[in-house]
Amino acid sequence: MTIPFFKDTMFVPSDVVAAWVLTIILGIFMAIYVWRKQKIPLLWSYLRTTNHRKIGTMYVLFGVLFFLRAGIDALLIRLQLASPHAEFWVFQQDKYNELFTTHGTMMIFFVAMPLLIGLMNIAVPLQIGARDLAFPFLNAVSFWLFLAGAILFNMSFFLNSAPNAGWTGYAPLSTDTFTPSVGNDYYVFSLQVSGLGTIFTAINMIVTIIRHRAPGMKLTRMPLFPWSALITSFLILIAFPVLSMGLYLLMFDRLFGTGFFSGEVGSPVFWQHLFWIFGHPEVYILALPAFGIFSDIISAFSKKRIFGYPAMVLSLALIGFLGFMVWAHHMFTVGLGPMANTFFAITTMLIAVPTGIKIFNWLFTMRGGVIRITTPMLFSLGFIPTFVMGGVTGVMLSVAAADFQYHDTHFVVAHFHYTIIGSTILGIFAGLYYWYPKITGKVLDETLGKWHFWLFLIGFHMTFLPMHITGLQGMPRRVYTYGYGDSLFALNLTSTIGAFIMGSSMLIVGWNVYKTHKYGEKVGNDPWDGRTLEWTVKSPSEEHTFEPMPVVKEMDPFWYAKVEGRKLETTTDVRPGPIPVESIKPILIAVSMSLMSIGMIYSWYWLAILGGLGTLGLFVIRSVTDERKKDYAEGGGVQ
Repeated sequence: MTIPFFKDTMFVPSDVVAAWVLTIILGIFMAIYVWRKQKIPLLWSYLRTTNHRKIGTMYVLFGVLFFLRAGIDALLIRLQLASPHAEFWVFQQDKYNELFTTHGTMMIFFVAMPLLIGLMNIAVPLQIGARDLAFPFLNAVSFWLFLAGAILFNMSFFLNSAPNAGWTGYAPLSTDTFTPSVGNDYYVFSLQVSGLGTIFTAINMIVTIIRHRAPGMKLTRMPLFPWSALITSFLILIAFPVLSMGLYLLMFDRLFGTGFFSGEVGSPVFWQHLFWIFGHPEVYILALPAFGIFSDIISAFSKKRIFGYPAMVLSLALIGFLGFMVWAHHMFTVGLGPMANTFFAITTMLIAVPTGIKIFNWLFTMRGGVIRITTPMLFSLGFIPTFVMGGVTGVMLSVAAADFQYHDTHFVVAHFHYTIIGSTILGIFAGLYYWYPKITGKVLDETLGKWHFWLFLIGFHMTFLPMHITGLQGMPRRVYTYGYGDSLFALNLTSTIGAFIMGSSMLIVGWNVYKTHKYGEKVGNDPWDGRTLEWTVKSPSEEHTFEPMPVVKEMDPFWYAKVEGRKLETTTDVRPGPIPVESIKPILIAVSMSLMSIGMIYSWYWLAILGGLGTLGLFVIRSVTDERKKDYAEGGGVQ
């Protein structure tokens, strides 16, 4: 679309124009709603909050928002691939490259990660008896850095500069030689900013779980979701700095003419090593928290203690460890040699062992239990066969010789989605339904929840099961069309119909949230008849929980107290806890880092220096001031 611009003309693709128009209209409606409902004080309190539940809620809200955006990208991809030689709207050639790049990047970094971190924020402190995360201020900084990175990434699309080198950012395609526009600079800086927030969260989560558990809650009595959060946090601490190093080197290649990933001394294989040393553990960073969610849900709705608790913890740790030993199975075809390929093939296959242990333990937990088929339980049940299918195709891909055939085909796309959606997304849905009372005080409508589950699961299998076959027939990934003679039409059309069934299930979620908040009634502390400590506090959880603090003497202490008809023993003699305070500094830090990033992207170095000085100054101010002095003086929140 050509738009007059002063005496010149400017070309803007019609999808970008449509996005601008839609965003402005929705923004106006939102502003009117906030003004008429007098929600400005509420917004102001959330802008300054450092409370774990509120920050977790914001992670969830923005994760869902970006899920809708990335989901629309997926539907556009499927429309373009629905039939041979299709020319749907503008999504061919480079526009298609932008489409699958933004879809993949957003789903991994700005949907799955924030939704899981949001659930960790909401549930982990409540499950271990902590009053907040160990560093509430740092937790707020982490959230605003995530949001700043996400906004930066989305800005690129609205400015018609979306990245186009795939979510893996493979060099040399991502270097300025082949993609000179600023799109991949947005990719570099948005992931750097949000990744820094993720590292801060990992540090915070580790300290919280190690230092702020309730009295008597030994690690061997801790629920499995905090265990998975702890191991995931260690994975983040190791994996994300490697991604940061790779992104810094790519930044130098793009902005300052170095040659780490190209030229006579550099190599694109270096990028692949750095990216996959991060990228493969990232799969488990996404899957392990979901395993923890499923474990707690299956135990609660089977009315049984989790089967083989020590084996479950050990397998979580083993999966995390082996996750770092297998990165090169993504690189069998780059020519690492038979010895390297054999080593990484064997270590990849080994991951099936602890994963299989977990599957059997979930099944044995249900065996002989009193099973209630609620919506969270349905998502947990749907996860098991789905993830097993993803695991089986993963073992197929670990065979180096076979991988040469499957590599970069739709078979890999199908495997990847079976693994990530089968574990992470189903786990997120299960967790959101399960802990929704702790977020809002209400339980989502069960009938609509089950409709959501069945539509999503049926649509999911219709979408990705045919991709295994198209992949085996040789259909490459990252191509925007195919021919009539390729025998791929029926399978691709089935995938497209399935994608729209999946998408329609999200409309039911929207209706469910509206109906629940319009007509739903507030529930008590324990609407699911739960087993762990989060069900002892009010729904939604208050800012000052666990006063007095429960004393834990066994696993699932709340459940056994209920069964034996006694109250949980409590104490006021506890370690001083973190004090959540309100502060505007976290959001200012994120704004400063955004300005610094924009300055670097467009080589406006004066702006980059100002943004950098602003960030440094705000951290210095934070280090010499303490918003908690008022609480210390009053004794509020300190025991």
